[in-house]
Amino acid sequence: MLVISRKKGESILLGEDIEITIVKIDDSSVKLSISAPKSVTILRKELYKEVEKENIKAASIDISMLKKLKNK
Repeated sequence: MLVISRKKGESILLGEDIEITIVKIDDSSVKLSISAPKSVTILRKELYKEVEKENIKAASIDISMLKKLKNK
C-alpha cells in the first residue's frame, strides 16, 4: 500500500491515463476528482461491496424451488 500526502489542487497519476486530483479538504472528508477513460469502472468501495453481496445472494438458488418448477 502506498500512503502519500497531497494538498488541494495536487494530483496523483495511476498509469498514464488516470488522474486523481484533490479538490476540497474539510475537517472529516476529502473531495476527489477522478479523470479516467470511459472504459474504466469507478465505484465507491462500499457500493462495490453492496453489489457484490447482492450478486452472491441472487446467485444462491433454492433447489426445492427448481424441483417444483420442473414438476409443473
